[in-house]
Amino acid sequence: MNELISGQGSADRLTLIDTFVRIVNAGSLSAAAEQLGATQPTVSRRLQALERAVGVRLIQRSTHGMQLTEDGRRCYDRAEELIASWQAFDSEVRGAGQQPVGTLRVVVPHAFGQQQFVDPLAVYLERYPGMRVEWLLNDRMPDFVADGVDCAIRVGEVRDESVVALKLGDVPRIIVGAPALLERGGVPAHPADLGRLPWLALRTFYRDEIALSHIGTGESVRLSIQPRMSTDSLYALRTAAMLGLGVCVASGWVFEDDLRAGRLRQLAPQWQAPALPLYLVYPASRLQPRRLRCFIDTMRAELAPGLYAPAAAG
Repeated sequence: MNELISGQGSADRLTLIDTFVRIVNAGSLSAAAEQLGATQPTVSRRLQALERAVGVRLIQRSTHGMQLTEDGRRCYDRAEELIASWQAFDSEVRGAGQQPVGTLRVVVPHAFGQQQFVDPLAVYLERYPGMRVEWLLNDRMPDFVADGVDCAIRVGEVRDESVVALKLGDVPRIIVGAPALLERGGVPAHPADLGRLPWLALRTFYRDEIALSHIGTGESVRLSIQPRMSTDSLYALRTAAMLGLGVCVASGWVFEDDLRAGRLRQLAPQWQAPALPLYLVYPASRLQPRRLRCFIDTMRAELAPGLYAPAAAG
């Protein structure tokens, strides 16, 4: 496919190659069109133009879907290399001072993506007015290629060796409960006292056991629990805790207003669950376009002050 980037009209041919790669990665013409901000007929015309240019059929289309032809499979890897090489060349030529332009697709956890990460996102958009961002809320690791995603923000350990995980910080976690649960026995000070209370579980990070450590001495314990309710939603956990259904452990920032207003109390304040690492993740094989590098720099600079944990009581 080297001939596709030589001679007159090479920029247009690169657009055709990029469209072909997007179609394969997205799995359909309509999905590729959505990622490119184009119409499905436009994407179809680009594919047909590329097939005419190379003189072979690249994708076989039928009522049952689409699949790469033998020629298409042979050309796909080379096409990806060409696009990556062009992006690297373009980035170098434009220089570090060039403002990024285009669309950034980011997958973020539901709770954090609605609250904690929006301020850094606003800074990014204000700093780079030529950028648009698709802010996609999902608690699972995306398929970067198929979903056309540039990066994801993940809370918790990242064990996928096919991605690059840049640590942004740590999210402190605390133990909280509604005052109604504590009226008879007062505020528990030790994990042993917590075992007598009803519990709620955030099943993403704990289900029937929670590890706690003492802030001052470093002493650690493991507390077995039998949750009355388990959920994968941080906001549902918070609401259930305020209703007095049980005590729970979660990110300190989500309880800030409730602790201040007295709707919740911090329990065993000298004890905390291990902080959760916070990562920005992107595919290891993908070159970093300038729009992504600028986003990474912004998140690193702006996010850390927002990781809130209430001061431990005496």
